[in-house]
Amino acid sequence: MERAEIPLASTTVEKLDAFAENLTEWNRIHNLTGAKTRDAINMQILDSIYPLTFLEAAPKNLLDIGSGAGFPGLILAIAWPDTQTTLCEPLHKRAAFLRFIARKLHLENVTVENRRVETLPARPYALITSRAVTETSALIDWSRPFIAEETQLLFYKGEQVFDEIEGLGACDIELISRNKRNYLWIKDASKC
Repeated sequence: MERAEIPLASTTVEKLDAFAENLTEWNRIHNLTGAKTRDAINMQILDSIYPLTFLEAAPKNLLDIGSGAGFPGLILAIAWPDTQTTLCEPLHKRAAFLRFIARKLHLENVTVENRRVETLPARPYALITSRAVTETSALIDWSRPFIAEETQLLFYKGEQVFDEIEGLGACDIELISRNKRNYLWIKDASKC
């Protein structure tokens, strides 16, 4: 985190470390993520938390679509304890892990929804995130019931993002690249 110039409180670092330790244990039995080693999990944590270097402020609330083993939604919830975070994950074993770790780390700001995002009741969110779920236009469509004035979208994408952003000219897009990750930041989703 220091090399990436991400300032974190010591309590945040402790919680991230506890998350990594528990995910390593759970992953041996339940196969929650492709990151099998502690180093691989730490790289996923850094990937998830890197947007703190460019986002202006912590949002009031956050919806993470397809949270998986907690990347990026749970990691952002740890970094932003005052942000009410909804983790939407349809797979039961992953949702069970997310509930377990939220309780274990005393993350009062986290709610886990074990369902597909299309069945989640509509309500506005300040920030909507997603990583490795589907292509950008589908993510925008799934996000529409949760978009209000000034809602931002942050999609963690790979190389395919360059093809996916064609036709999104009306959106206020910024693309931040780090290693092989492309962070697609849509600053005002109501324009999309």
